[in-house]
Amino acid sequence: MENLSEEAKYTLQFINQTQRSIFLTGKAGTGKTTLLKEIIASTHKNVVVVAPTGIAALNASGVTIHSMFQLPFGGFIPDTTAFHFSDAVKFESKSTLVRHFKMSSLKKSVIRNMELLIIDEVSMLRADLLDAMDFMMQSVRKKKIPFGGVQVLFIGDLLQLPPVIRDEEWKILRMYYKGKFFFHSHVIQQNPPLYIELSKIFRQTDDVFISILNNLRNNTISQADIQNLNQYVQPNFDLKANKGYITLTTHNAKADAMNAQALQDLQGKLVKYKPEIVGEFPDKIFPVDETLELKIGAQIMFVKNDLSFDKKYFNGKMGIIKSLSAEEILVHFPEENKTIEVEKYEWQNIRYKANEMTKEIQEETLGTFVHYPIKLAWAITVHKSQGLTFDKAALDVSQVFLPGQAYVALSRLRSLNGLILLSPLRMNGISNDQDVMDYALNKASEKILEHALQEETKNFILSYLKSTFDWSELAQEWRNHQFSYGEKSESSEKSKHAIWAKKNAETVGELVGPARKFLSQLDKLFAEETFDVVYVSERIQAAHDYFFVPMDNLVNEILWKLEEIIRIKKVKGFYEEIIALEEIQTRAVLRLMKAKLLIKTIASNETISKEKLVSEEIKYYKINKLERIREEFKSINVTLIEDEYDLERYTSSKKSKEKTPKKSTVQETYELWQQKLSIKEIAERRVLTMQTISGHLAKLIEAKTISLSEVLPNDKIQALAKAFDGYNEASLNPLKEKHGDTFTWDELKLFKASLN
Repeated sequence: MENLSEEAKYTLQFINQTQRSIFLTGKAGTGKTTLLKEIIASTHKNVVVVAPTGIAALNASGVTIHSMFQLPFGGFIPDTTAFHFSDAVKFESKSTLVRHFKMSSLKKSVIRNMELLIIDEVSMLRADLLDAMDFMMQSVRKKKIPFGGVQVLFIGDLLQLPPVIRDEEWKILRMYYKGKFFFHSHVIQQNPPLYIELSKIFRQTDDVFISILNNLRNNTISQADIQNLNQYVQPNFDLKANKGYITLTTHNAKADAMNAQALQDLQGKLVKYKPEIVGEFPDKIFPVDETLELKIGAQIMFVKNDLSFDKKYFNGKMGIIKSLSAEEILVHFPEENKTIEVEKYEWQNIRYKANEMTKEIQEETLGTFVHYPIKLAWAITVHKSQGLTFDKAALDVSQVFLPGQAYVALSRLRSLNGLILLSPLRMNGISNDQDVMDYALNKASEKILEHALQEETKNFILSYLKSTFDWSELAQEWRNHQFSYGEKSESSEKSKHAIWAKKNAETVGELVGPARKFLSQLDKLFAEETFDVVYVSERIQAAHDYFFVPMDNLVNEILWKLEEIIRIKKVKGFYEEIIALEEIQTRAVLRLMKAKLLIKTIASNETISKEKLVSEEIKYYKINKLERIREEFKSINVTLIEDEYDLERYTSSKKSKEKTPKKSTVQETYELWQQKLSIKEIAERRVLTMQTISGHLAKLIEAKTISLSEVLPNDKIQALAKAFDGYNEASLNPLKEKHGDTFTWDELKLFKASLN
């Protein structure tokens, strides 16, 4: 946290030690994306990241709002009445969402276990969509409080991409909403998040340029600012003669036409590259064009940061194609007089799932898209330039910009030295949305943040402890299950277990009374301005010791029952009911264990973090139980013959591919390589191609982590050594052409890596 700004530090503290929802914003270049990654890596909470569009979700390593919350593409009326206005305009209401959009058990489990929801690119989030999300979360979590009690972090710059609402939709929605932005939603109007703005700018260092950008952003741009900018007007600027400039324009068609024409004007052979796609990766979320068309001399830019230690390129860095072949692209950076080989980048299409053992939310890779992270860069739209950084850019402002577009375009540049205006900038059309400007007045001062953090931390601790010992919902679930045995629709097989259900429902019911008394004690202890943390810690330990045994026994009861019924045919519905009970019961026990660690951390005056709220006991709680119960079950049922089909009768046999967030993609491959898996096996496990895995091994060879002899046979290495003898070219293409099919591209790259 040392290198973070004060606002960023406050944000991390609010996330980890309060339940307060936050709107995190900041000017272009203030590090919102960097902070997002830090939050995901460090929070102790079960976190889910969503965004309004597929591309935005992919860039944030999350999923779309519509897929996560099973929402239709259309408007939402925050009412229970069903509406039908016309065939052209589709609207859902609370009643139609419940009726028509059935959510899978996988998504329900994620939403029930979610503690922190991060919504990235919130400037694009419509007010009605946020209310629809709120309704679905309250419904699934069965809690009639904002977002079902989940903390929400909204991230975005409201002066960038606005929400899209068609005129015919707005005619209806304006009857319910004052405006289209997320803060116009009913849930935010009634429960405003704390407004934190990152102020330290990392992209620009020139005070004059920063001042102009601030004035443009705040609708206070002066005539002097305009005159200052218009010094950079060069209507006859020759883009062909001045390499390294990218043109920012307002329309896709214009940018595409400029790139296509510039590519066509180049002499030489056109080379096309296709992505490697494995698993599920819909074309609507392709992060770059499916077919990359290049010629030697083409001006390109990188669309991702270099993840390696070398940091050879960044998102927006420009270069010139120097060499092309079927499996190799070399890019030259003229100003540095440096040439690099472009490595392919891996994008992952994920979904979230709750770990069956720990109830932690994890990512599962559904598919991967591997392609070169570059695109033609003679021109780009302002819209697509968001998040990019340019050293040199020509702004085509001949057409009127939408609110915020002039700001977005100018703020892509590091300094005024790299700016060319192809026509004078005029005041007309560059003012920002007044609703957004008014909302910005809610920004919290440092004094407010300091006071709120102290108050909200205390509230969070109390709320966490109270929700830990409040088992009224758990007791109700057990009662509901008990009463379900009386329904006619249930099979006779289920009825055999009615006494078991009644006994356990009574056990939970008997715990509710003492738990309520303890909740009253907590309220009294926290009513003081400063609570006695040592005494609270003692009381939590005593409560844990009192409640843990019966709660733990209930988990045993459920897991034992699952061992029984998984071997019975035609009781899938009953099995799923018990699984749902198991989830809520295990979650309650794990929460009890975490509460003890939470209060211990606070009593030790340490920072609440992911590491502090995890223990080996928690991590392996259910796994150890399952192993023990299965062994006991087998020892009692000595005549039992295990049948794999029986054990997978009601469960998915598909192995999940979970992504470990902190590890690099090369590190994940290395760990599997250490397990003596083949390239093919690693590729299957990681939902990647064998070629991609071979590329990872080349990096490991280059870093001297593994040796070439581990990957290639000795006779092949000797033949390659002979072929490479005296070869000094940067490109491998001439070598490949000379030896043809004697060596594959992968073999050439692996050997080249061993020479570094």
